[in-house]
Amino acid sequence: MKNITVKINGEEKTLDIEPRLLLVHLIRENLSMTGTHIGCDTSSCGACTVLLDGKSVKSCTVLAVQAHGKEITTIEGIAAPGEMHPLQEGFKENHGLHCGFCTPGMIMRGMELLERNPNPTEDEIRWGISGNLCRCTGYNNIVKAIQYAGAKMRGDELPDTEPEFV
Repeated sequence: MKNITVKINGEEKTLDIEPRLLLVHLIRENLSMTGTHIGCDTSSCGACTVLLDGKSVKSCTVLAVQAHGKEITTIEGIAAPGEMHPLQEGFKENHGLHCGFCTPGMIMRGMELLERNPNPTEDEIRWGISGNLCRCTGYNNIVKAIQYAGAKMRGDELPDTEPEFV
């Protein structure tokens, strides 16, 4: 067993874990935060994306011991209870989800993208989320959702977008 301390969604946690435990399992099983999804276990889909010290990572490829002393942000930690982050609102308003399985990972990836570039072009958004797979939407409404969130976070007028239904 290995003793680690992480700060997750603003709260410090100290845990005894197996050294081979993946970060995604620490989050879901040890900390009971099930918003981070397990989609493929091969880093192909991005459903398990979280922020580790502000950088998006696929938590199925990170050992929990590598997160020792670091700050983890999951989908549960991006907004106060009962409130929505602009990205969550963007996904809702622009129908950026169908089944919703990829949504937490897409939002976490979108958070890092908007932090680095508050006003990305459509091509920059598509490139920015290219490591996250969605099997339902065709990505158009996801792009619109990120554009919406970016505008809201910048204080700009919200884009007048009509969601595409596929």
